[in-house]
Amino acid sequence: MEQRTRVLIVEDDMIIASNISLQLTKTGYEVTGIESRGEEAVIHSRLNPPDVILMDINLKGRLNGIETVKKIQRDADIPVVYITANNDEATFEEARKTHPFAFVDKPITMRDLSRTLALVTEQLKNKEEVGESSEEHIALLNDRIFIRYQGQMVKLLLQDILYLEADRNYCHLVTDKKQFVLATTLKDMQVKLPESLFVRVHRSFVVNISKLDVLGDGHVEINRKVIPLSRSYRDELLKHLQTI
Repeated sequence: MEQRTRVLIVEDDMIIASNISLQLTKTGYEVTGIESRGEEAVIHSRLNPPDVILMDINLKGRLNGIETVKKIQRDADIPVVYITANNDEATFEEARKTHPFAFVDKPITMRDLSRTLALVTEQLKNKEEVGESSEEHIALLNDRIFIRYQGQMVKLLLQDILYLEADRNYCHLVTDKKQFVLATTLKDMQVKLPESLFVRVHRSFVVNISKLDVLGDGHVEINRKVIPLSRSYRDELLKHLQTI
């Protein structure tokens, strides 16, 4: 029997929350609970972790939805889908910093919500297939690296990698043609790559220095991607650039 995706609903309108819970249960999801306050959602996520969180972005009380997600993310990596009636650009940008899976607008249609949760479930399955041990799924051989992606070992030439970006317990490996999500931290990934070519420029970024197009005071650019450059890493970057 296939395991059901477990969903926590965080919504302070109990009519909306109850309707979502009823519809999700009918379509095969397991609702771990309904919370109306951010503080309670944080505790719930800690004691009974769901697979995905539906989060009202405009929660009333001491913690709004975004602040609640930030607190949850300190302890767990749980996909978040924001529910929102707020189209304010500043709120959207603040929410985007928490790396949500998606935004679902109010009034909610079950078609949109079901499609979004189906995509989240698919992503969760893909991460399980990648496996818990990155050592078994990443191998370096001379001028190339092999990574497991969608059940296959994919060969990438080191010279084709532009940069890597941290995403909590995962990292994104970016080439000029494709982006791969790896089940390893940026720190662990950096150890596997040749330090003569791949250099940390920010806590969230490792770059291929042979691909740098622009070196600014507080940023670098690769293929039109602006990447922050921290002062603490700048001297190390300059030292490596002098050797190539």
